[in-house]
Amino acid sequence: KSKNHVYYYGVRGKEIEKSTRVKARVKAQALREMMEPKDSVIVMGHQITDVDALGAAVGVYCAARELGKKCQIVLNTITTSLRPLVDKFTPEDGYPEDMFITSERAIELVNDNTLVMVVDTNRPSYTECPELLKKSASIVVFDHHRQGSERIENPILSYIEPYASSACEMIAETLQYFSDRMQLAPQEADCIYAGILIDTNNFMTKTGVRTFEAAAYLKRCGADVTRVRKLLREDMATYKARAEVVRHAEVYRGSFAISVCQTQDVESPTIVGAQASNELLNIVGIKASFVMTEYKGKIYVSARSIDEIDVQLIMERLGGGGHLNVAGAQISDATVDEVRQRIKDILDAMIEEGEIRE
Repeated sequence: KSKNHVYYYGVRGKEIEKSTRVKARVKAQALREMMEPKDSVIVMGHQITDVDALGAAVGVYCAARELGKKCQIVLNTITTSLRPLVDKFTPEDGYPEDMFITSERAIELVNDNTLVMVVDTNRPSYTECPELLKKSASIVVFDHHRQGSERIENPILSYIEPYASSACEMIAETLQYFSDRMQLAPQEADCIYAGILIDTNNFMTKTGVRTFEAAAYLKRCGADVTRVRKLLREDMATYKARAEVVRHAEVYRGSFAISVCQTQDVESPTIVGAQASNELLNIVGIKASFVMTEYKGKIYVSARSIDEIDVQLIMERLGGGGHLNVAGAQISDATVDEVRQRIKDILDAMIEEGEIRE
């Protein structure tokens, strides 16, 4: 560890899957102990909340409800991919009108008796409301991304497991040990199951024994595979936008697909970029894919691979991170063309250094 960076040394392969649930049980009991003395809980994921972050937040809501605590989820933007899931949590279904709140409202509500919980990210600048972290001394972090140089300082509880497929997998495990009486409504189980489904690309990426065990638990709680599939369907504009990204992809050095998501017709272009990055891996000969999306003054890079290339190392050189075959970065000081060239330069350098074998 240096002043500005964290460097990792050792094996270049996949994270070793853990079959024991001892740590999950310990963290579940610790989370319960942290929640019990508090009056309320505010939970948030990362900016441009995705299905995994939402599902994990809903799981935390269920845990807080079990203890009789008021819980609210910070959600600034409800994208088209989230809308069908969010619409399941209405007053008619027994949920409070203020279950979902904005960052501004969260800052107004937080006090010394509030537990702030962060899911699906461990970087303060990536959260829905970074200011909220400065106003709370009681912060809990649950995430499945490897820690970098930027991290949430001094959380009272931190559960970071890079081997896990998703934040929803971690939360599903936690709920099983949180209380013997824990019960989930079907829409809650659906939401958490959907998060696992999205982050594993339909159980094709980073899927271990415990991923299936978490899915089985959610199925027993009432998750319905067909219902979730319908909730995750997309509109025609999104489908066409993803196809355009694939159509205009450049194949660099015969193995690396690089493309740009330039669509203005969809509500969540960054999600389209991530989906297109997955799609590009279905092309024979492609070892890794990189899709850049310009959105709200930043360039979002989605990097994917199957097994030969560690895209996490590539994204770390861009200031991002992630996992062996799913990674990303957010860049605010460059254009799309400059980022494209940076990616090519990094690939060239890593091939020359022997980090990547062509």
